[in-house]
Amino acid sequence: MDIWSFITNPFVSIYELIRGGLSGLLTSVGVPDEIVRLIVFLVMGGIVVTVLLIVAPVMMMYMTWLERKLVARMQDRIGPNRAGPFGLLVPIADMIKFLTKEDIVPEGVDGPVHFLAPIVVVIPVILSFAVIQFGVGMGAVDLNLALLYLMAMGSVATIGVFMAGFGSHNKFALIGGMRAAAQIISYEIPQILAVAVIVLLAGSISLTGIIKAQSGLFGLGWFIFYLPVGPIAFFIFLLAATAEINRVPFDLPEAESELVAGYHTEYSGMKFGLFYLAEFLNTFLISAVGASLFFGGWQGPFVQQVPVLGIVYFFAKTIVLIGVQLWFRGTLPRLRVDQLMNFGWKRLVPATLALILFTASFLWAYRLFNQFLTGLGG
Repeated sequence: MDIWSFITNPFVSIYELIRGGLSGLLTSVGVPDEIVRLIVFLVMGGIVVTVLLIVAPVMMMYMTWLERKLVARMQDRIGPNRAGPFGLLVPIADMIKFLTKEDIVPEGVDGPVHFLAPIVVVIPVILSFAVIQFGVGMGAVDLNLALLYLMAMGSVATIGVFMAGFGSHNKFALIGGMRAAAQIISYEIPQILAVAVIVLLAGSISLTGIIKAQSGLFGLGWFIFYLPVGPIAFFIFLLAATAEINRVPFDLPEAESELVAGYHTEYSGMKFGLFYLAEFLNTFLISAVGASLFFGGWQGPFVQQVPVLGIVYFFAKTIVLIGVQLWFRGTLPRLRVDQLMNFGWKRLVPATLALILFTASFLWAYRLFNQFLTGLGG
């Protein structure tokens, strides 16, 4: 491996060095090839999972800081500024608070369900990061069914939210859990239909395949520029995804003016912290998927020459989309539950069905026209 390759793509280079060194060491002591492959797979997988489990909570902590700072600026306030410069140590204080607060479990709760709910909510989010492509060759798994996998993981979280409401023995929590289940299921439909438009354009349900399909125009051939379907599909995807993760203005399952705190009313300490962790990781995940589907993911100018730029492009696009969701929180009022459901079923679902029909018809006509031109040339 030459120095230039290491400089331009350091993370992948380090991964390959560790992988190659471990494989060579095991082979040199006479370990059979099949066992070598198994051990290398398990060790490298363990390293990747460990990195994700360390990075994800830290990322969530500073997303809370970013949200509080941005919303404070929108509302002419200062925001966190006491602990550390610019309040950068406030997330650390919050983490200590979550870890040290007493875990209070009310009488009458369904013990196993109440205990397992925050775990069931967090695990699918962590598992979803396995297929995100953070840069050139920087994904834990390059799954050819990545979009299907992401949609399946997103559906599992519904069970955890409903478990939290059902197992808490509290009417506010139960109403919040029922609202969350209805809302997530309702808005998954337009979200998946909006994603189907991108699948039609890219001809793939692999995130890597979709990102590579946007490599034209010097890395700027993003699907968001495919007028008119790209912007419309992105707008629907962003609204539906924001509703699915219960962010403002779609945070009806935890509306404090009506339901105290919704489905996590009876949670405290680190159990509540897990719900908080899942919400902010979902925000990052949705933004990362949106950046990959509509803005080319790690695609951009000079990525082929300097692959490490792909990481910069990916996180820049993701942070901008996170900022848009935080902007929603600072500016938009909460919808009523009937407005929320009507908007999903009566507006977004018909719009996405029409968009799919239009996209499929256009692609069919375009291919037919190409065949006609090819026939004339022959």
